[in-house]
Amino acid sequence: MAEIKHEHEACKKTILAVHDAMDVLGGKWKISIVASLGFGKKRYSEILKDVTGISGKMLSRELKDMEANLLVNRYVIDTKPVTVEYELTPYGHKLKSVIKNLADWGNLHRKTIMGK
Repeated sequence: MAEIKHEHEACKKTILAVHDAMDVLGGKWKISIVASLGFGKKRYSEILKDVTGISGKMLSRELKDMEANLLVNRYVIDTKPVTVEYELTPYGHKLKSVIKNLADWGNLHRKTIMGK
C-alpha cells in the first residue's frame, strides 16, 4: 500500500512540474521561438522569418514574456537604425535538449503517420 501511495505522490509531482513548464512554454509560439534561438543569437526579423505564421505583434509579446521568465536576453545595439538581438539565457539553453527530444519525436510521428 505504501508503494502505491509513493507512486501516486510521484505522479502528482510530475504532473505539477509539467503544468509549471506549460505555464511558461504553453501556447502556439514559444517552443518555436526557443527552437529558433537554439541556433544562436538572432535579430527580431530573423526570428519572425523562422517562425512561420507568427505576427510581429505576437512575436513581440512572446519575447517580452520569455524575457520576464528569464529564458531570453534582449540586446539593443546602438546602430542606425537601432538593432535588437535576442538570445537564450543560460537558463533558456537548458530547454535545448527538450526541444531536440520534441523534434525527434515529431519527426518519428510524421514518419509513423504519413510514412514520410
